[in-house]
Amino acid sequence: DADLDGSAMRIGIIRTRWNDEHVTNLVDGIKEGLRACQVEEDNIFETSVPGAFELPMAARFLALSGTVDAIITTGVLIKGETMHFEYISDAVAKGIMNIGLQTSTPVIFGVLTCLDEAQVQARSSGDSNHGVDWGKTAVEMAL
Repeated sequence: DADLDGSAMRIGIIRTRWNDEHVTNLVDGIKEGLRACQVEEDNIFETSVPGAFELPMAARFLALSGTVDAIITTGVLIKGETMHFEYISDAVAKGIMNIGLQTSTPVIFGVLTCLDEAQVQARSSGDSNHGVDWGKTAVEMAL
């Protein structure tokens, strides 16, 4: 990813505290992707929110602050027995998309929406950690 030069970029990561272990793995992947694009560690800003539903509001506040070139929102939603998963997944996806459109700040949707723990594990660890791609996507969209 030598063609993605993020050396002058400031990137915000907004992560959920819910499903912390998996989200921490995703954040590690995001930082790996950002480092691959030469983003300086001092230019990566991380904050947390309670759960996925709070991601769009936090992203809006950060985007409007003008302090970052791109934002990566990350969390993990796992389907349970009720419709809660569908409501939250839909609201968060639309909310994050709208913040990017309204503010012209790239806001990356780094939220895994999985049916079970095995799917989360397969997408948040090792060589299949989606966070790496989300980090690179943030740099590409901010160029």
